Amino acid sequence: MENLDRPIVQWLDISAEQAGQRIDNFLLRFLKGVPKSRIYRLLRKGEVRVNKGRIKPEYRLKTGDQVRIPPVRVSDSKPASPGGQSVQKLADAVLYEDERLLVLNKPAGMAVHGGSGLSYGVIEALRALRPAAPYLELVHRLDRGTSGCLLIAKRRSELRMLHELLRTGEVDKRYLLLAQGDWSQGPYRVSAALKKNLLRGGERMVRVDEDGKTALTHFRFLDSYEDASLMEAELKTGRTHQIRVHAAYAGHPLAGDDKYGDTDFNRRMRSLGLKRLFLHAHTVAFEDNERHRNIHVSAPLSADLRKLIQQLEEMPDTGQK
Repeated sequence: MENLDRPIVQWLDISAEQAGQRIDNFLLRFLKGVPKSRIYRLLRKGEVRVNKGRIKPEYRLKTGDQVRIPPVRVSDSKPASPGGQSVQKLADAVLYEDERLLVLNKPAGMAVHGGSGLSYGVIEALRALRPAAPYLELVHRLDRGTSGCLLIAKRRSELRMLHELLRTGEVDKRYLLLAQGDWSQGPYRVSAALKKNLLRGGERMVRVDEDGKTALTHFRFLDSYEDASLMEAELKTGRTHQIRVHAAYAGHPLAGDDKYGDTDFNRRMRSLGLKRLFLHAHTVAFEDNERHRNIHVSAPLSADLRKLIQQLEEMPDTGQK
């Protein structure tokens, strides 16, 4: 049974806060519950128009644009909503907040957004937590298995500003990771182009390939244990799985990495209680000169990762680092 969710044509005037986003992303947010395939069909058929003209999905809205939204039928069944436990996790994970920005300590195991078989992610749970918030959008992404600092824009202008800082490399993002072997002698600068490909079943993998996109990671040695090193990674580019692939390429795959890691090393770490990828976005920093803000946020390691490090520190040194 279907009901007419928006029974008449609507014309929306785009504000300065809404300007700059793609029309497909705008529609996905405005027409909540409408399947993505349906939204792209509306665009393809010209039922959605901007300033009375047809537009492509990648069209970026401008201040003052008039958007025609056609009547859209949506199913009575509502999409799955985040459970109370997920919402509470995020309520307890706020590291920093002002009128323009929110920084969360994203839990490991939680995707940043729904899709690929997931009903919801961080951004959907955050919107459920704050239903009255006029604007909440991801500034960047973290892998599902990665924990730590995640930037959420509370205004469209903040999103545009941060995207520009990310593009020009002016956002300082640093990660803590546990890698296999003794990494005390380098290499610390890993520059290797990366290329994405899909394996059978739709699994996404990334590999070093000279025909891929330029990628640069700076690693810094912090401490060593029996067959493991604690490192800091600074991203100079933001490619998919960049730290994980570059670490493996340098001969030091990450602990708990089931895509690019070493099976025996992962098994040893699992015996010590590691149940996840050891990769944590521990600091993010940037300067907003226009508004005289200097943001520097740090996310503490979770209890399970701290416990693993403590166990490694207490293990006897057999001289086989």
